[in-house]
Amino acid sequence: MSFNRIFVIVVDSFGIGAMENAAEYGDEGCDTLGHIDLHMNPFRIPNLIRMGLARLHPLTHASDVSETIGCFTRLAEASVGKDTMTGHWEMMGLHITTPFQTFTDTGFPRELLEELEKRTGHKIIGNKSASGTQILDELAEEEIATGHMIVYTSADSVLQICGNEETFDLKELYRCCEIARELTMRDQWKVGRVIARPYIGKKKGEFKRTSNRHDYALKPYGPTVLNALADHGLDVISVGKIVDIFDKEGITKYYKSKSSIHGMEQTIQMQQKDFHGLCFTNLVDFDALWGHRRDPVGYGKELEAFDLSLGDFLNSMRENDLLMVTADHGNDPTFHGTDHTREMVPLLMYSPSMKASRQLKDQSSFAVIGATIADNFHVAMPEGTIGESLLAQLTR
Repeated sequence: MSFNRIFVIVVDSFGIGAMENAAEYGDEGCDTLGHIDLHMNPFRIPNLIRMGLARLHPLTHASDVSETIGCFTRLAEASVGKDTMTGHWEMMGLHITTPFQTFTDTGFPRELLEELEKRTGHKIIGNKSASGTQILDELAEEEIATGHMIVYTSADSVLQICGNEETFDLKELYRCCEIARELTMRDQWKVGRVIARPYIGKKKGEFKRTSNRHDYALKPYGPTVLNALADHGLDVISVGKIVDIFDKEGITKYYKSKSSIHGMEQTIQMQQKDFHGLCFTNLVDFDALWGHRRDPVGYGKELEAFDLSLGDFLNSMRENDLLMVTADHGNDPTFHGTDHTREMVPLLMYSPSMKASRQLKDQSSFAVIGATIADNFHVAMPEGTIGESLLAQLTR
């Protein structure tokens, strides 16, 4: 049989142990799930356990179950890098052999900043890796008083620009970001995304980022499985930042999320709709709020909240639905620095129509996800993409 609807839920940064080449990235010994488990006692994630998570990674503080449902495996990343775009693009068939530029340790080059200042008319302040709340507390009052422009980055391949909606003006912020996007198309400065980060407030402690964020992303370098699905008239529905990661390529409808909890609520709402194709969800808070901020307990509690909504999702599945729960990289909240970590990720798959539960052998690419989806809908993988389908193993 084939599935009428496929739901892919990306628990952003949910790694389950270092890849064999983790040391090449400075990540030897990283383990997002394992180190969270050590900080959570008890660790209440029964639905993830039921879908096979404890078979993929031993857990100390989570209660095991005697029976599992569905099929489950571990995925290694074939591409170089450990960032959001690389992980998601690989899921949909693209093999990234040249990593996106990151400026986490050094800030952006002086030549880029001088050109950006010249083109925008604003002096740049910041130019370092920081969290959004940290950079506003440190520099927003200066920006409001002077008209200077806060530019900063993170562990991802991004250039972010802050602007106060009342004093900097939203249109001006977007104009500056468009200039930054044009400049960072050059190979030596090429980043995955330029992000406009508008905020409100007048003094430290009052600043809040608004929902008028806008992402200026790179387009995937070639067609992905999403393009192939859309070209064949199938629904490709984005929940969360999927639409930004793919710069709308292959997306037929999208819903922005305010949080990971909201993203799961939206995904559960999609279960009530009659569509034919893919619903692709990213839950970003695990990475943004807990991984980068090195908070294992916050991460663990967010996983427990996700597990509750996962139970609701499982209870509402139709016979010919398929659920795939996975991740795009690791971000061990106990590790040094604030960077992502090079890790294996889980792939937990379930449909009420499955006849048996079993663990599959480890896979050498995230692209098995896209290949399985394309195979299910009888759509050819785009030329130049990678990935081998697991569909036959799911429908035995």
